[in-house]
Amino acid sequence: MTPYYSDSLVSLYLGDCRVVLPALGVTADCIIADPPYGETSLEWDRWPDGWLDVAATVTRSLWCFGSLRLFMQRRDEFAAHWNFSQEIVWEKHNGSGLRNDRFRRVHEQVAHWYRGAWRDVYHEVPREASAGKRADHFAVRGKPVHMANGGAARFTKGYEDDGTRLAPSVVRVANLWKRGAIHPTEKPVGLLDLLIEYACPMGGLVIDPFAGSGSTLDAARCAGRRAVGIELHEPYAEAAAKRLSQMFLEAS
Repeated sequence: MTPYYSDSLVSLYLGDCRVVLPALGVTADCIIADPPYGETSLEWDRWPDGWLDVAATVTRSLWCFGSLRLFMQRRDEFAAHWNFSQEIVWEKHNGSGLRNDRFRRVHEQVAHWYRGAWRDVYHEVPREASAGKRADHFAVRGKPVHMANGGAARFTKGYEDDGTRLAPSVVRVANLWKRGAIHPTEKPVGLLDLLIEYACPMGGLVIDPFAGSGSTLDAARCAGRRAVGIELHEPYAEAAAKRLSQMFLEAS
């Protein structure tokens, strides 16, 4: 396979991920996918049947963007290979809706799925700075604990507040539409950073089977991870390659 674009950390391929991924012969730490949801009549919005089967052959860890409707309708396809871990809600600064009889939609979901034993899947929750001790400190058996640390850590003796908290499951990042977005469903790098940090170790490999504007490849490269992207439509592949090459030169 000849890359459409490549540098020392990133490779972008033109084609159908269901054909390209098996041909590459790679194993990834995680996949970050934003497939067409198949919820509109737009020509490009067609769910690619079988891509989840292919994804299961190259990774144990998958972040997939989608609506609740999508995950419910495709539940059998996910369940064939994947176990559900958790979901993140991306809260946009603005939203849109195709119907006037429902709430204006200002969020999207991204669900994490995994294969095999959870202990064998890389997962490192990002942490963020805290403003200090908060009301959710309380005493268990006379010892101070913090709910945000979760699990058995809540009951560990001698807990000390290190000034950080687990990143929350609702993430507010401005969407890019009308602010120079290359692709109509482009995801912001600030959101992708969190997904990459959680599911891929430093120096690891991230795959984006629906690369679009190249946001995931850009975010992975900036975070010190390697990345492989696949894009079916050449105009977007060309735009992503231009974006990646400009940013690579700037970084160099």
